[in-house]
Amino acid sequence: MSKPVLVIGGGIAGIQASLDLADQGVKVYLVEKLPSIGGKMARLDKTFPTLDCASCILTPKMVSVARHPNIELLTYSEVVEVKGSAGDFHVKVLKKPRYVDEDKCIGCGECITKCPSKVPDEFNMGMSQRKAIYFLFPQAVPLKATIDREHCLYFTKNICRVCERFCPTKAINFEQKPETIELKVASIIIATGYELLDPRIAPTYGYGKYPNVYTSLEFERLVSSTGPTGGEIMRRSDNKHPRSIAFIQCVCSRDVKINPNCSAFCCMASVKHAILAKEHLPEVDCTIFYMDLRAFGKGYQEFYNRAMREFGIKFIRAKPAKIEEDPETKDLIITYEDTFTGAKKTMRTEMVVLAVGVKPVYPEVIPLTIGEDGYVHLKNPHIEPVATTMDGVYVVGVAAGAKDIPDSVIQAGSAAIKASILAGGVVHE
Repeated sequence: MSKPVLVIGGGIAGIQASLDLADQGVKVYLVEKLPSIGGKMARLDKTFPTLDCASCILTPKMVSVARHPNIELLTYSEVVEVKGSAGDFHVKVLKKPRYVDEDKCIGCGECITKCPSKVPDEFNMGMSQRKAIYFLFPQAVPLKATIDREHCLYFTKNICRVCERFCPTKAINFEQKPETIELKVASIIIATGYELLDPRIAPTYGYGKYPNVYTSLEFERLVSSTGPTGGEIMRRSDNKHPRSIAFIQCVCSRDVKINPNCSAFCCMASVKHAILAKEHLPEVDCTIFYMDLRAFGKGYQEFYNRAMREFGIKFIRAKPAKIEEDPETKDLIITYEDTFTGAKKTMRTEMVVLAVGVKPVYPEVIPLTIGEDGYVHLKNPHIEPVATTMDGVYVVGVAAGAKDIPDSVIQAGSAAIKASILAGGVVHE
């Protein structure tokens, strides 16, 4: 009889690790803090370098997780305590109340259409609004409604409860309480991913001050058909299509004052964004400002070459010194030094997209060793690239170091093999 394994984090790495373990007959508890699994990949329109539809890759895996008999999905939940050692971990998970009975909710969305409260939609990076009762996104797994207590009129003003009146299955339950679940597992896989750094800490780029400056993840939602504009690339200031877009690399990364790390995937992500911009708006002029273009990995150099050859995307080796706004047109004026000639130059553009650096996220309740770079320290990155300094605890995806989706999936498979050895009780002599 195998013992269960705990996977923390429901992004692509956590999903892949869970499926690989479950297919080996190992029981998996997959814990995700948000109401749905999917992680950052669920926000992407396409993946590089193939430009395949991201949701076409991810959604079937999400559905497989929900349907797999060996996976118990604990969404809207957080690990709050971990004790024990390899082969015998005792874990406490806090399951937050959705105020919706998951067994009764059929995902019809009737409650959402009737809810009068509107708040910024974090899935769309605040560029659209959602209701106080909501699905995280249309393909959410599980497709169960969640009530945002902080913005629900019943919890804030003791009025409304309209969702309760219109729910056809009587799934609304305002009396739900937090629930603590105790688990015994053989090993733990950490797949908690990353967050973008706040570009406001680099004020020279004008993010948050000038409406037409975006982060790369905001731009990703703009080009997505499920995004706030239905896939239309439009400026915040006037809802017009931009005729020129500048993409700036290494914002809040490769900077000793803010974050010395390279985020690994930003260069190719910006090349992808420029190509997608040209596909949406063939006449748009796209320029990428870069320090060093890191086209690592299979097919990435050809992807970069294709961007120049087929789409006419321009590349300027320079790190812009500042961005200013024309108050009349809301266009942006970029000042930079051309590193090849040393000349100081300016360029006017109608939209700027910042490739912002990332910071890892990891569960603080587990006493992990964190390296000087801020990522979870590995036992031996060359021989055991998924093993932490704690026996029986493995780390995958960006929590272990900046990487792209394929590398995260490969790591997930490696960690699943390691964790399955403990789960199966294999003895090493």
